[in-house]
Amino acid sequence: MSKSINIKYFAVLREQRGCGEETIDTDASTAAALYSVLQTEHKFELNQSSLKVAINDAFCDWDTELKAGDSLVFIPPVAGG
Repeated sequence: MSKSINIKYFAVLREQRGCGEETIDTDASTAAALYSVLQTEHKFELNQSSLKVAINDAFCDWDTELKAGDSLVFIPPVAGG
């Protein structure tokens, strides 16, 4: 069943996607499944293992089930200095 998910992109993912935020309809059941689809579709260079994921402002496991209206953030490694 398709559900609407709000996605925020930061750093390299934002650059590769060409936007900072979007809402999509997806059949993906987990954050991992959704990232796999997006990685293929947008040619994201970072593998899932390089990222953290947060759903509704809380860090979570990649196998957390997505629900309609969720807000999801893929968090890439950050270099500081």
